[in-house]
Amino acid sequence: MAKVTYIEDNGTEHTIDVENGTSLMEAAVKQGIPGIDGDCGGACACATCMVYVPEEWQGKLAKVETMEESMLDFCERREDSSRLSCQIVASDEIDGIRIQMPESQH
Repeated sequence: MAKVTYIEDNGTEHTIDVENGTSLMEAAVKQGIPGIDGDCGGACACATCMVYVPEEWQGKLAKVETMEESMLDFCERREDSSRLSCQIVASDEIDGIRIQMPESQH
């Protein structure tokens, strides 16, 4: 299980426990955390679950695959640290991760 902190663009923090094997997008949507829409349900087809992952956590995540890279290209607020939370799966390795959400997913 991983403890994950989602940080809204206004600084409001939401910390939840996420079962290993669950995507961070799915966990956020189930808990009603604002700022992550997940319109495609986690199919890596909409980019409404983009988050910013601090550099110190980047190496602990799976590599960005071609489909995720393509979806990130559509994000208006994309940065080098951008990832789709539907592609980040909870594990003991990322316990304590803190991810920032953009101002808007649209």
